[in-house]
Amino acid sequence: MKLRKKISAPVKRFFITTLLTFTLLSCGQKSDPPPPGPPDPPLTNEVDFWLTKGDETVKLKKQTDILAFRTTVNQYPTIEVDENSKFQTIDGFGYTLTGGSAEVINSLTADKRIELLEDLFGSAANSIGVSYLRISIGASDLSSAPFTYDDVPAGETDINLDKFSLQPDKEHLLPILKKILEINPSIKILATPWTPPVWMKDNGSFIGGSLKTQYQGVYAQYFVKYINAMKAEGITIDAITPQNEPLHPGNNPSLLMTAAQQADFIKNNLGPAFQAANIFTKIIIYDHNCDKPEYPISILNDNAAKAFINGSAFHLYAGDISALSAVRAVHPDKAVYFTEQYTASNGNFGGDLKWHLKNVIIGSMRNWSRNALEWNLANNAAFGPHTPGGCTVCKGAITVESGSAYTKNVAYYIIAHVSKFVPPGSIRISSTVTGNLQNVAFKTPDGKKVLVVENDGSNTELFNVKYNGKWFVASLQAGSVATFVW
Repeated sequence: MKLRKKISAPVKRFFITTLLTFTLLSCGQKSDPPPPGPPDPPLTNEVDFWLTKGDETVKLKKQTDILAFRTTVNQYPTIEVDENSKFQTIDGFGYTLTGGSAEVINSLTADKRIELLEDLFGSAANSIGVSYLRISIGASDLSSAPFTYDDVPAGETDINLDKFSLQPDKEHLLPILKKILEINPSIKILATPWTPPVWMKDNGSFIGGSLKTQYQGVYAQYFVKYINAMKAEGITIDAITPQNEPLHPGNNPSLLMTAAQQADFIKNNLGPAFQAANIFTKIIIYDHNCDKPEYPISILNDNAAKAFINGSAFHLYAGDISALSAVRAVHPDKAVYFTEQYTASNGNFGGDLKWHLKNVIIGSMRNWSRNALEWNLANNAAFGPHTPGGCTVCKGAITVESGSAYTKNVAYYIIAHVSKFVPPGSIRISSTVTGNLQNVAFKTPDGKKVLVVENDGSNTELFNVKYNGKWFVASLQAGSVATFVW
């Protein structure tokens, strides 16, 4: 006879529970799922993005898109930015402050004038940070009338420059410049003559003619007097060019100055005069279209002239922007600059935005320019003031409509897409061009990366921007411009 052990109640309950659980599972019943874990963290924006559309529905507006660097593979075209591949240092972006510009800005009420100048030249979040200005030595064709700083009655001369005076610019240009310098004391200023005093010229006229050989030394002293007089007004001239558009003698005012004449003037007169006067203002040659790179090259081939020269300046009313690289390739020790391009009264916002971003901004930067300047800063609704025979279709970045009203035109946004984000001292870095996505990249002094992209095609583009092995995905409509900052 076998003895049976009595099973305790707790053990019985364990076996019964286990059996029931096994039976339920065998019949297809499932236990409740585990509770959900914490949600995925939201994406954090890593790239700021400003946009201007060619149809004018968006103008330099910061976008709310969340752009974050990822490693997920896709098939979109890629712009790769490489900060280890470096090019030129940037001096700045801006406009020409013509005499006419100063006159119309000065016609604004005091409050409106300060509002505009702070917008253009200030450092606040809503300013565009213009950092470079070109001005005329005497009148340009966008002054109310032609003049120089040493005009004397017909038939007279002033070889000692005793009558030299900045007086013609003391009503409008100098007060505006001084106010700009209060806002941005470090702004760079390039000064350019449209003509010497007419008594120095072989035709005695503001229009055309050439500088008489016997007055080359006097004209060099005219530059010295100008730089010192501006310094006495608290205005430092960073650079000069000897002549605006020296191969365009039909403007009012203007002067014909061949490459041989410019080389001779610099090496025998202007350079030595600056040296003797202890003036360190840069001498930049040419200041005309991209179709004649042989002009600056021939001057730089003259070693005696080259010793005084900092670089060459260009416009793009003819030729191709690659001329800047062509000149630099022959003389890589000399800088190149882009100093003028106008938008026209009969142009349209979208077309001008595309062309100027592609050529004046992206094109000049990718061809080694240290600056990029649009032409006239401001004019009135009739595209004035201008001299008789001066440009009647040049549209300012700003139109001053009355003492209390002004509007911002396409040139404002062309420059703003770089000036606001790329301060002087930034360095251009490598960025690849893919398809219609024209672009240029920079590293700022505080280490930020800036990429300007223009969609030169006819369709919206989805694309990657790759940096340090990761990328973000962006979209840009045809004819639109974006500035990305990270």
